[in-house]
Amino acid sequence: CMPVAASIDEKIFCVHGGLSPELRALDQIANIRRPTDVPDAGMMCDFLWADPEPHTTGWAESERGVSYTFGPDVVRKFLETHDFDLLVRAHQVVEDGYEFFAGRQLVTIFSAPNYCGEFDNAGAVMSIDETLMCSFHIIKPLSAADIAAAQHAARSMPDRQRPSSGQPSPGGSLQPHKR
Repeated sequence: CMPVAASIDEKIFCVHGGLSPELRALDQIANIRRPTDVPDAGMMCDFLWADPEPHTTGWAESERGVSYTFGPDVVRKFLETHDFDLLVRAHQVVEDGYEFFAGRQLVTIFSAPNYCGEFDNAGAVMSIDETLMCSFHIIKPLSAADIAAAQHAARSMPDRQRPSSGQPSPGGSLQPHKR
């Protein structure tokens, strides 16, 4: 099973979505029965689907129709209570590939540039060194012309030459760029 959450040197808390109003002690995470289907409510659901919202104080219903949104105050309290310095999450398209929240106490990292072909977002990957210094590697989005050219090339390539799903395309791949 994939982990529900992780901590790095007991200072950085990582989760796919966000926090849960049900979380009181970190031991609760280890007690989540696995494997499991994702429930419609509860801590496991929140870890996958909760989102930060700058204009929220505390917890609010999410427009997604599942889980919650949470404000900067929730992030500050969580970090202070559990002695973490940073909350790292993904789950939300952000224009520059990463975006800080709550006075840089939370960072959303989204690694898929041009998400679903519908967004003009960059992607990002975060590296953490031995001193817990974080740096970001940006994956620039393709232009509409580059996307159209790649789609045209893929359509005109014989089936036997097309890369199978999950394989790098001939000629290499996109290289991340430091910001």
